[in-house]
Amino acid sequence: MSELADLTAALVAIDSVNPSLVAGAPGELALARFVAEWAERAGLDVVLEEAAPGRPNVIATARGSGGGRSLMLNAHMDTVGVAGMSEPFSGRIEDGRVYGRGACDMKASLAASLLAAVRTLRLGLRGDVVVTAVSDEEVASVGTEAVVVRHRADFAIVTEPTDERLAVAHRGFVGFEIETEGFAAHGSRPDLGVDAIARMGPILVRLDALAARLSAGAGHPLLRTGSVHASLIEGGQEYSSYPALCLLTGERRTIPGESLELVEAELRELLGDVPGEARLGISRPPFELSPDAPFVDIVRRCAGALEVVGLPFWADSGLLGAAGIPTVLYGPRGEGLHAEVEWVDIASAERCVEVYVAVAAKVCA
Repeated sequence: MSELADLTAALVAIDSVNPSLVAGAPGELALARFVAEWAERAGLDVVLEEAAPGRPNVIATARGSGGGRSLMLNAHMDTVGVAGMSEPFSGRIEDGRVYGRGACDMKASLAASLLAAVRTLRLGLRGDVVVTAVSDEEVASVGTEAVVVRHRADFAIVTEPTDERLAVAHRGFVGFEIETEGFAAHGSRPDLGVDAIARMGPILVRLDALAARLSAGAGHPLLRTGSVHASLIEGGQEYSSYPALCLLTGERRTIPGESLELVEAELRELLGDVPGEARLGISRPPFELSPDAPFVDIVRRCAGALEVVGLPFWADSGLLGAAGIPTVLYGPRGEGLHAEVEWVDIASAERCVEVYVAVAAKVCA
């Protein structure tokens, strides 16, 4: 098989499940060491940088001769868990596909980025092509947070699997908690007990109404509308007691123009006069780059893309864009992201290598 298929299979074979998702998972360290050694052997300048204890990034650079603009190719090394998968780390190559956890999300993209950077060494470019293989994108993106503090680039491609579509926008997200308060008492004493779970009922009704209002809104031309949903609910200690507390965890997906302040106001409205508390959790802003931006036109021409799209999920492009780096998303075809059978199309990933090299030749010349 091709060098890309072999490298993707080797990356898949290394367990890099995010330990913030699965307790005891190994994280990115072993994979980072493999990537760093491969990139160094291939002639790239390599630095390992800790984004968090035991959670490194790999910065692999194809050095230009100097004076040119730089291109960053960003790919994350961590994956979600493997529950239900029969062969999560096999890296099996069959019928033009590589199978296994992370094959599509996004180890084929990482392999394509590395191979593209190596190929640009032969082009005599003035600018650098920098591969940032980052940690923790699946949870808090501490890897790319560290990258934007320590490194700059003139342009960036986040190589998430986009089915070879050119994406210039995606939603943000806000996690939240709403806790209702009751009063614990024996189930036989309704004169003493207050049911915190029952008090969550009106909040759930209001949340459903908010979801309907959002879906009926004007929305964004590429992303449609924002959304909100309940994710987890828990409360009580046994069937014969009134529950003192009930905790709802939810998620609000945002589009450009929807701020944290807006979400805070929505949470206060959901809680209303019910005794309790509403709290914001981890959040990331939505992302967009104008479809008319010069960099978009360059990538569109190199990829042969006829249109630009928006994506429903969040990616590290949100952080790169917020740092002032013109950024797009472009990556290979595949299926099974976060599912029990995951695969990536090898020919599609090969085409992505060609696109990344062509873009580098344009912007780093």
